[in-house]
Amino acid sequence: MPQKPHTPGAEARFPFDRMAVERFRQVFPRARWSDERKSWFVPGKTAAGRIDRWLEKEAAMLAVHGDSKGRDAFAFDPISSAYLEVSDDLRIRTPYSKTVIEELRTVPWASWDEELRAWRVPFRSFEDLRRRWPRIEKAAQQAEPEERKRRRENAKSSDAYKAAQLRNAERRRHRYPLPAEHLPPVGKPVATEEYGIVIFDEVSGELVEAEDLTASFPNAACANATYIWGRWRSATLSELIATWPARSAPKADKPSRGWWQPTLPELRVARRNARSMERRKQTRELSKGC
Repeated sequence: MPQKPHTPGAEARFPFDRMAVERFRQVFPRARWSDERKSWFVPGKTAAGRIDRWLEKEAAMLAVHGDSKGRDAFAFDPISSAYLEVSDDLRIRTPYSKTVIEELRTVPWASWDEELRAWRVPFRSFEDLRRRWPRIEKAAQQAEPEERKRRRENAKSSDAYKAAQLRNAERRRHRYPLPAEHLPPVGKPVATEEYGIVIFDEVSGELVEAEDLTASFPNAACANATYIWGRWRSATLSELIATWPARSAPKADKPSRGWWQPTLPELRVARRNARSMERRKQTRELSKGC
């Protein structure tokens, strides 16, 4: 029955459950259901506070019931793992892993306890935890220090690791292969695929050997062109701010030659990074002064 606009009262909404409805009607015999609003209307000036107290009691009762069911389920089919401890709730301790954190954050009522240095999961969430446990345990095992060390050692013998080492060494030399027929403007910021927006201060004229291209710049090695070495440095924030962006995205042939006029999105990213670097530099200088 619809209520008059001026009738004092409050609405109550909760998931449908026949027993919960019976308990609600016992406490609020004057409550009326509204099909239009999909809620119960409780008349009275104190209705809102009374409804809140009833909902809190319902939540506590359901939590106790859920914990009881979860304990029974755990006793019947427990999780046996070095990462799980059973107390008044379930406590999970693992090496740091983003995957573990992401999984546990999806478990209802799971929370991190800073004092215990463990995740705490109530028994009422046991079924949710059980479904996610294989992925949690696997991620925890992979995060163990010995397992991390083993993967690092194995990676050192891989071709990808060796190629990365060569690229890092080339980056420290601050040199870059430039097509002899398409040299960038000296002293002006240009975009590159490997190093972002940089400034070439020198083009030496020294020819790039084919093995250097193959090892560190495979994209350039595929092109049919003669390359010479250019010396680059990172663009400063003031230089990036003074740079006009390209009016349109670079054509397909420009990235293949190794450089192009930066676009506005590229400049925005570079400027943001440059500002962060300047702030860090200022913070270090201030800390040294203290």
